[in-house]
Amino acid sequence: MIKIENIKKAFGQTIASDIPSFVVNDGDILGLVGNNGAGKTTLFRMILDLLKPDEGQVTINDVNPAESEAWKDWTGAYIDDSFLIDFLTPEEFFAFMGKVNDIPQDEIDERLKGFERLAAGEIFGQKKLIRNLSAGNRQKVGIMSALLMRPKLVILDEPFNFLDPSSQNILKHVLTDYNRETGATILISSHNLAHTIDISTRIALLEKGQIIRDLPNAEGSARNELETYFETAAEQ
Repeated sequence: MIKIENIKKAFGQTIASDIPSFVVNDGDILGLVGNNGAGKTTLFRMILDLLKPDEGQVTINDVNPAESEAWKDWTGAYIDDSFLIDFLTPEEFFAFMGKVNDIPQDEIDERLKGFERLAAGEIFGQKKLIRNLSAGNRQKVGIMSALLMRPKLVILDEPFNFLDPSSQNILKHVLTDYNRETGATILISSHNLAHTIDISTRIALLEKGQIIRDLPNAEGSARNELETYFETAAEQ
């Protein structure tokens, strides 16, 4: 589904991304892991055409996001609060998404029922603007918005951030169930190594903008190698 070819991005003298070739297959749950500055968010922003690479290109289903907007029809993403319309309530925001995508309100309401456990009674019916929600609840609204249109590609940057332990576990089930039920491709980046290993079918380890490991992760098989890498990095 996603093909990366000779992508390079630098900020001054700092190399943020240098990936000669990488392919994300349909149906993968790909976890991107790496220490701060490894290039995870930069890569996501280039995939979503929020940041132009200095060299190379990304294609999604053979569509270059820099040249066509067709990819937006099958992509849902949440990177940060800028993806939200924070002067709306969550209900107003989701209703707006439905109108933009020609989905009737009753269908939007039905889809939102699937997120009630994640919402935990703190998002719907609260009559709060998104900007006045806690960081964790804004994060949940963003994740819901990424999944609401039932995209075939989902990209989430640090989705476990700001969530309490119960919500983190619920989110793991939300994502794995969504992948199983729809066959969607899901990309997540996270500093939470345990949760990433738990849900990913494949893990890419980034260091200084480069993918230095591409690990299959059936039944958590990447755990030992990743734990060894991060323990070694912490000792250096």
